[in-house]
Amino acid sequence: MEKTWNNKAWFMVLPVLVLVAFSAVIPLMTVVNYSVQDTFGNNEFFWAGTDWFLEVLESDRFWDALTRNLIFSAIILAIEIPLGIVIALNMPKKGIGVPICLVLMALPLLIPWNVVGTIWQVFGRVDIGLLGRAVASLGINYNYVQNPIDAWVTLIIMDVWHWTSLVVLLCYAGLVSIPDAYYQAAKIDGASRWSVFRYIQLPKMKRVLLIAFLLRFMDSFMIYTEPFVVTGGGPGNSTTFLSIDLVKMAIGQFDLGPAAALSIIYFLIILLLSWIFYTVMTTSDAQG
Repeated sequence: MEKTWNNKAWFMVLPVLVLVAFSAVIPLMTVVNYSVQDTFGNNEFFWAGTDWFLEVLESDRFWDALTRNLIFSAIILAIEIPLGIVIALNMPKKGIGVPICLVLMALPLLIPWNVVGTIWQVFGRVDIGLLGRAVASLGINYNYVQNPIDAWVTLIIMDVWHWTSLVVLLCYAGLVSIPDAYYQAAKIDGASRWSVFRYIQLPKMKRVLLIAFLLRFMDSFMIYTEPFVVTGGGPGNSTTFLSIDLVKMAIGQFDLGPAAALSIIYFLIILLLSWIFYTVMTTSDAQG
């Protein structure tokens, strides 16, 4: 018997497609339009071709900001992924402790990005901030406004505090989905804690770890609000990431052409790196 397809369900998707067209595709086309043209006001545009793209790619400003982004994302992933796994492994799987731990883990994720930046801006101040005063009392010369290293440390700790919970919740979801039969078989075989993690828990968490890895890479690479609120890209340009540099170029300097070209390059870099990470991790998963 030949199977018939009911295509009426596509009408349910139509509102979403229209919404995406207005919220994503049309603004993207506007950015593309600005990236290949120049304007001097009065709604008059002049063809610029690839001039803005070449200007961005040939500037040290772009490469310095890109390097900061890559370093920041690498540090964040190196800290948050292992830390999230460790915390998830030590969370209770049964009892009243489960909802308590889940709520505590979810609390940082509920705080808006600008509020997180404001909290840590005050928290790290050496005059009234708890962290700044505590570090200063230990005899450490800490000032995230003047010292680039202190600014980086503050941003990294802030991001770890804010987003490690996401990795924890994803890893925990992968752990609780493992059937008890696996643990019972490992116990009968006398497997060590490391063997259980290496051959049972880690393989079962690979898919959620892939999601966590991609989400945290994209979020950390596109970070804007928190460093903008805490440091404003300073001291100097030490925490000026691509997102902050893009806003400065578009709004501060009103260079719409270079800003549009930079935003497209920025988008393509994120898309390319995410595709590379996804391909490498799924390939290794398939081979394993």
